[in-house]
Amino acid sequence: MPAAPSSTTVAGLVTALVGFLSSFAVVLTGLRAVGATPAQAASGLVVLSVAMGLATVLLAQRTRMPITVAWSTPGAALLATASAPSWPVAVGAFVLVGALVLLTAAWPRLGSAIAAIPPVLAQAMLAGVLVPLCLEPVRSALEIPWLVLPVVAVWIALLRFSPRWAVPAAFAVTLGIIGWLSLREGGVPFGELVPSLEWTTPDLTSVAAIGLALPLFLVTMASQNVPGMAVLAAYGYRAPWRPAMAVTGAGTLLGAPFGGHAINLAAISAALAAGPEADLDPGRRYLAARTAGVAYVGFALVSAAVAALVATAPAGFVAAAAGLALWPVLASSLSGALARAEDRIPVVATFLVAISGTTVAGIGSAFWSLVVGLVLWAWFRPSPVAA
Repeated sequence: MPAAPSSTTVAGLVTALVGFLSSFAVVLTGLRAVGATPAQAASGLVVLSVAMGLATVLLAQRTRMPITVAWSTPGAALLATASAPSWPVAVGAFVLVGALVLLTAAWPRLGSAIAAIPPVLAQAMLAGVLVPLCLEPVRSALEIPWLVLPVVAVWIALLRFSPRWAVPAAFAVTLGIIGWLSLREGGVPFGELVPSLEWTTPDLTSVAAIGLALPLFLVTMASQNVPGMAVLAAYGYRAPWRPAMAVTGAGTLLGAPFGGHAINLAAISAALAAGPEADLDPGRRYLAARTAGVAYVGFALVSAAVAALVATAPAGFVAAAAGLALWPVLASSLSGALARAEDRIPVVATFLVAISGTTVAGIGSAFWSLVVGLVLWAWFRPSPVAA
């Protein structure tokens, strides 16, 4: 009889499966929103899968820690509600994000400054960014109920009995429905199922690139990298900040011209490889992360087919599934942001500015929401000397 797979192998495969299935639609929705064609969005999904897989293998192997890397799901949600004058401008923003993450590795004070942002303001900003996309299931359930309601039903049922698999199962049903609809129309051409990369020359001259890069960088750092380090610390691992930022920054920079918006430390799925379920011996859990990295590279082989199917979906259907996947994240962000009564005015101001969609000087509302929140935070919390 063949030997049963080890717990680290199973945990690694589960980590990759949950990480990919729970947010690929958010990524594709975000890339299309800032101007990517279906082929360019597919290229972005391919390069992100490869980049986060290789980065995970490298970090796990070198540090002997269960460090996993993921694409920036909050960053993709930000893109879905942002705007860019053209796809090359958006790609320019991705390049700038990679450069800024690399800068945090070379200049630790920048990372410390990001970590010093009050977590409640970062959560409020993220919540404001998520709201427009989280409304899509409500809108689409009224417009195309025969497609959306079965996905919602699966999500609700598994959220009650097996929460970890609720979102992946909902996306699997979404893909199944899209596949069935596509077959009725003759299917997807074979050439579109083969993974390929499309180069886009970045436009770094536009103010819009900077305006998009700043909030994308901030939401990636504050909502992914900093919490990702905290998750690892909760399981007893002191992950090296500078190497982690160097690897994820370089991966983002190299993947940007092919449509990859950002990779970062995993936060939500990090516990799947770092927890005791992966292995009772903390020294062996890095094997689970390494397996997850290999699996992510494997997913790159099918990501083009996934993107091609998604491109054939009825309008609003994939956005509805993506928004549904972000409901738990929105709930968690709102709960954390409003936990303390004394913080609520800066928090609500941050949330409302983020949700407004206002653009000033070419910079979107996510950045300005944090500026407003920090100003009010300082005003209502004077320094001890001034007090």
